[in-house]
Amino acid sequence: MNYQRVKKTLILTFFLNLSVSIAKGIVGALAGSVSMVADAFHSLFDSVSNVVGLISITIADAPPDTGHQYGHGKFETIGTMVVGTLLLITAAVVGYEGFGRFFSGAVAEITPLTVAVMVGTICVNIVVALYERRVGKEEESSFLLADSQHTASDILVSLSVLVGFLFICLGYPVADAIIALLIAALIARMGVKILYEALEVLADASAPIDYDSVDAVLKTTEGVISYHDFRCRGKAGEIFCDLHVVVAPDITVREGYLIGKLVRQRMMTEVEGVVDVIVHIDPFFGVVGPADTEIDSETDTKP
Repeated sequence: MNYQRVKKTLILTFFLNLSVSIAKGIVGALAGSVSMVADAFHSLFDSVSNVVGLISITIADAPPDTGHQYGHGKFETIGTMVVGTLLLITAAVVGYEGFGRFFSGAVAEITPLTVAVMVGTICVNIVVALYERRVGKEEESSFLLADSQHTASDILVSLSVLVGFLFICLGYPVADAIIALLIAALIARMGVKILYEALEVLADASAPIDYDSVDAVLKTTEGVISYHDFRCRGKAGEIFCDLHVVVAPDITVREGYLIGKLVRQRMMTEVEGVVDVIVHIDPFFGVVGPADTEIDSETDTKP
């Protein structure tokens, strides 16, 4: 992963998201639209997530040391958890304000300016989401991909605010409060999803790996009879694997070592996202007959 490019992307999107949040907040407050102000809070946490991302990516970019022998990549995941927690807090605040609107009796003032600001910020968010998604895919950055989804949800939230404006113009002012509550629910759902995915990485859940590519490498590596007990952990762009490779029992230790080394090299170059592989060499215990091949159950070829 090119961490410097990821950081530059986060800096650019930070200023864009901050501008969007300020514009929505000021105009929403002047117009008295709780849904627009709620949307501004949502956009503000796009900026906050960019700051958290910059901090976590900077730490993740540090090389392995004696205290972190597998590197610092999980600090990116920890940063993602911070964003998820902040989103849940925001959802609670926005929901409280939306619920209070039912009893205030205030009606938002809909003007061409409020509509123009919402439309303009939606356009900015579309550009930001597409840009983050493209760089995230190219650099295999889980944080950028998650943040692009966050920004994309902001687009949907902004569209819902415009729908709220429409209902107010039609004579249903309570729709503004209802839309605010829907925004709160959407933010909460997003926060829970982000937290769950981050916890899965920290809990060493199976990493998102292309098993077909793994199978292709193992089946086309000379000297490999079969493989078993394949495991992987980590996140997209930083996957650690270990597996057992079955080789002929009469080869030398050096030949077995070279086969394992070749498997490791091919896995790291041909399987997307793999950064390290531990290969255990096992002797073949099966009996090759004229009509079939018997493989001991402990050396099954399935990962």
